[in-house]
Amino acid sequence: MKQSQTKEPNWREKLHEIIYEADTPAGKAFDIVLLIVIVLSIIFVMIESIKGLDQWIYDLLFYAEWVVTILFTLEYVARIVVIRKPTRYIFSFYGIIDLLSTIPLYLSMFITGGAALFTIRALRLLRIFRILKINRYIGEGNKLMVALRDSRAKILVFLFAVVVLSLIFGTVMYIVEGAESGFTSIPISVYWCIVTLTTVGFGDIHPVTPLGQFIAAVIMIMGYGIIAVPTGIVSAEYSKISRKEILNNTQSCYNCNEKQHFNKANFCHKCGYKL
Repeated sequence: MKQSQTKEPNWREKLHEIIYEADTPAGKAFDIVLLIVIVLSIIFVMIESIKGLDQWIYDLLFYAEWVVTILFTLEYVARIVVIRKPTRYIFSFYGIIDLLSTIPLYLSMFITGGAALFTIRALRLLRIFRILKINRYIGEGNKLMVALRDSRAKILVFLFAVVVLSLIFGTVMYIVEGAESGFTSIPISVYWCIVTLTTVGFGDIHPVTPLGQFIAAVIMIMGYGIIAVPTGIVSAEYSKISRKEILNNTQSCYNCNEKQHFNKANFCHKCGYKL
């Protein structure tokens, strides 16, 4: 074990440091290039969905898509090759996202025939998953994820309270307004209450009686307060996290692929391998 930790890093370890980490100039450069490719690929997908453009634009986008797909394929293969336990990456969240964002163009080659055109289109739209690859390169995203995780119990209780209020007010409106005003059932009335409570207000159903309009006004006023509650919960947790030490490094263990290491750690806390 000691000999394996003191020897010089081999090419796989060096490549692992570049691909999986961003604490070195080479790692930062790799992430920047990959970010640019991801953003460009998303722009390509968006432009491709626009109808009525010149054919040469669609042809150019097609070839650009192949270049992007090949680059993502090489990245995916490289991430598998440079780690000792490839399954840790393959079946991880980002491993699945990387695969989903890479295979659509390949799969569309094997699906032919007029009846399969809609299937091909759906497969190609899977490329939008590439936007999820950006999250791993945003350091502040770690703080937000921790804040959301710590707030989930409070938010779930709050959402349960909102559902209860929607059921109560929806039932009341069903009784007050009735089918003549469009409140034909309790589910429809609850739908109206949720739309009103969230201040969306589609306007497809609305109260016509004075009492119903008064209740609707109360629900609208409550909606403004309800919208602010989740924001306050998450903001409070976020402020707490800002005062704590956050694991904002990108150190990834070559031996076990563990990523949650303390800042400035020299050894992996899981397997003891030198970082």
